[in-house]
Amino acid sequence: MGMFMRIPGDVHDMSLDTVRAEISRVDAGIIRLIAERQKLAGKIAQIKVKNNLPIHDQERTEKVLEAVFDQAVESRIDPVAVQNIFKILIAMSEDRQRGCSGDGNLP
Repeated sequence: MGMFMRIPGDVHDMSLDTVRAEISRVDAGIIRLIAERQKLAGKIAQIKVKNNLPIHDQERTEKVLEAVFDQAVESRIDPVAVQNIFKILIAMSEDRQRGCSGDGNLP
């Protein structure tokens, strides 16, 4: 066996199509999570309208961006890229909230 023992799932045992299929599975999971996040944004909109709170919350945005930066560093992925992704997600959430509160054109 020695140093060159093959581990199941080792990249040498996987075809390009197999790895791409795994990426597609992960992508589908990401889409499901984004949809879940959007549903929660709708609930947040209801709470904000009820309590007469603004859609945009700069303090919350900064906390989220700081947290995802730190999580990305811990996960050894590009923290600036992750922050950029979350800026898009936050904008989507705020658009959803505006739509739910009557301040936008989304359902």
